[in-house]
Amino acid sequence: MTSLELAARIRRHVVEMTSKGRSSHVASGLSIADIVAVLYGGVLRVRPADPQWPERDRFILSKGHAGAAVYAALAEKGFFPVERLITHCQDGSHLSGHVSHKGVPGVEFSTGSLGHGLGVACGLGYSAKHRQAPFRIVVLMSDGECDEGSIWEAALFAGHHRLSNLVAIIDYNKIQSLTSVEETLALEPFADKWRAFGWYVSEVDGHDHQRLREVLTNQTLEAARPHCILAHTTKGKGVTFMERSVLWHYRSPQNEELTAALMELK
Repeated sequence: MTSLELAARIRRHVVEMTSKGRSSHVASGLSIADIVAVLYGGVLRVRPADPQWPERDRFILSKGHAGAAVYAALAEKGFFPVERLITHCQDGSHLSGHVSHKGVPGVEFSTGSLGHGLGVACGLGYSAKHRQAPFRIVVLMSDGECDEGSIWEAALFAGHHRLSNLVAIIDYNKIQSLTSVEETLALEPFADKWRAFGWYVSEVDGHDHQRLREVLTNQTLEAARPHCILAHTTKGKGVTFMERSVLWHYRSPQNEELTAALMELK
């Protein structure tokens, strides 16, 4: 399965899962589908049959509210049966609305309260560096999450300790929960901020699989610094009536909306 095929499956699963569970954040899941598909389509060193393989790369979804996309990728890659996805956000299911590691093979860390994923990733990176462990740590964050002071404390730590085994990908879709990032708390000049904190920065189209794969696998970009990838994305990508709409941060597709969304994602 190519990463493009995986992304298409992830998007369909996200729409169906959020509809069935009447949960939120469908647009957030669609926004990161391509990034997640590239990661699980061959970039991350993981073993579905051995989720706790000591040398595996560690992936943390800091924007835990988009967990449906990660669950979908894990199921499609064989970490657990695809049939479990339909239990998303149902009573008694391990597939909670915000991503959880409890009972879910392949999830490293439960998230949901924004601002914590990068700090945890820094801790893993710092420990791995001192043990000379061979794995990388990849953390996927939201742009709105970067309003949190804890993000910048962690960014400063990573730059100071030159955590070259750490990659932070920011889903830069420009929309937060209630309005645009620009109106809520402007982040620009965003790339310059990360550079000032000691990071190497790449800016890419977050839906361009080839470009994402290039920056995620090119180990010669900057060997002695952590790497921040600003992935410019479209919130709700793939479903035209959800794209760039604040409405679909908290709403789930039902009835005719569900049918229309799945028709677009054929």
